[in-house]
Amino acid sequence: MFGKTAKGGIEKKRENYIVILRLFQDLSILDQVRNDIETMQKICAVSGQPFEISEADLKVYERLGLPAPTLCPDERNRRRMAWRNDRVFYRRKCDLTGKPIISIYPEKTPFPVYEHNAWWKENWDPLAFGRDFDFHRPFFDQWKELMHSVPRRSLDTVNCENSDYCNYCGDDKNCYLDIAGEANEDCYYNLFTKYSKNCADNTFVYRSELVYESISCYECFDCRWSMLLENCSACDFCYDCKGCSDCIFCWNLRRKKYCIFNEQLSKEEFEKRKAELRTDSHKHLEMYRQKFAEMLRDSATHKTMQILNGENCDGNNIKNSKNTHFAFNVSDCWDSSFLSDVLEATDCRDLNYSLYKPEGSVELISTLNMKFCFACMGTHFSHELAYCDHCENSHDCFGCIGLNHGEYCILNKKYSKEAYFALREKIVAHMKETGEWGEFFPAAISPHAYNETVAHEYFPLSKSEVESRGLRWKEPDKRDFAPQTFQLPDLLEDTEDSVCNETLACAKTGKNFKIIPQELKFYRKMNVALPRLCPDARHEARMAVRQPRQLFSRTCGKCSVEMQSTFAPDRPEKVLCDACFVETVN
Repeated sequence: MFGKTAKGGIEKKRENYIVILRLFQDLSILDQVRNDIETMQKICAVSGQPFEISEADLKVYERLGLPAPTLCPDERNRRRMAWRNDRVFYRRKCDLTGKPIISIYPEKTPFPVYEHNAWWKENWDPLAFGRDFDFHRPFFDQWKELMHSVPRRSLDTVNCENSDYCNYCGDDKNCYLDIAGEANEDCYYNLFTKYSKNCADNTFVYRSELVYESISCYECFDCRWSMLLENCSACDFCYDCKGCSDCIFCWNLRRKKYCIFNEQLSKEEFEKRKAELRTDSHKHLEMYRQKFAEMLRDSATHKTMQILNGENCDGNNIKNSKNTHFAFNVSDCWDSSFLSDVLEATDCRDLNYSLYKPEGSVELISTLNMKFCFACMGTHFSHELAYCDHCENSHDCFGCIGLNHGEYCILNKKYSKEAYFALREKIVAHMKETGEWGEFFPAAISPHAYNETVAHEYFPLSKSEVESRGLRWKEPDKRDFAPQTFQLPDLLEDTEDSVCNETLACAKTGKNFKIIPQELKFYRKMNVALPRLCPDARHEARMAVRQPRQLFSRTCGKCSVEMQSTFAPDRPEKVLCDACFVETVN
């Protein structure tokens, strides 16, 4: 009797929740109407496409003394991303110590490159590169000359152990090609994986262990080839499951166990059928991948946008946020817009890879804890900066590079407080005359070729398109494409340790890659066949499966309400509004 009453109480709460969701849908329509009234219409100077600037956006820009943007959000995003190289590494020598190092910059760069730990030492002075501002020349020309003089870090890593081929990582141990990771151990080929152990080939995996080839999984254990899992264990080829264990080829399940294709089985029947799954065979694994893709297209129900505890928000993968728009993979953000991979932002616009409570800032990329800053890159724990790169623990600086604990500096030259603000005001006036003020650093002066950067991942261009924009294109190194002389066996059990001595060629790109010993040990533990694609191609395959960082207008597949979605209207998947989705999931 007690159980029946409890179940009824849960169902009543569920009904109330759906009513609230539908109310919020109506309110969001009103908010959109209100927003349409309070917007400025502009034409993008690059794409020629119209875009809107809201009254809330203008208040943020005005607070920093900035004009309204001249580029649409996508082109602003592209320009910032053209400055970030995540995963293209080079062997070279440190220009400070002469030792061989791994770097995101090749040999013969116009600027010195220091091994990242050596860069932090106090045996070089960034102020030694300081210079006067020339009011007869554009600002960006002068800043480029400074950039070509000041030493740059080989990689952006902090407190990492035995993790040489990693970038934008902190507190990693025994990791390899871990990108934007934090506090991981024994992890390989991941992007944005944090506080995890023994994980490989994942994108956005948090606080997990023994997870392989998965996307957007949180607090999971022993899971493979899955997406959108929370608190799951022993789940393979699963999508949007929460609190589940021992499930295979399942979708939209909640707190289920021993299921295959959403069919409830006994423990004995489940284990019998699981034993028949040959994930140790590459041939079988390819068939399972195809079956999973079909499941996502034909069987799974998809939420219009993945938003959890978000009020007046739009985008995807948003958690615990309010008044946050066109945001993707963000948590705990308030009153902000145009964010990608951001945590705890307040009153911000146009941020990428910016964490640890950015506030009142605009146009940042690869930063931590920035307050009231504009146009900064690779800069951490600073406030009141503009046009700064690789600066740390600094405040009130303009156009500086490589400072630590800097203050009242312009182009790496120190001034008194009064002289700094007087000169800064004159430079801003000069930049307004040249049309530079309010613009981010031009992509044309980035130290990276366009196809080396994350801009090419999210906004791909052909070589001719890149060059027509005045940007650089990097041709592949022919030395990386030697013919493969070793044939990987189909079965994992037929793979010998000597495979780690072989040079393999990617089945898609032809680029050479190797299986490292710790990676082979991981595959054996997970009982999965060795990959035939190189790490970059595997990363691209996961990128292709994820939803695009775009919003489209379409109708709910059940109630036909108008809604925004990351699914284009011509996509075949069944996509529902929040309220209908809650009614549908198991």
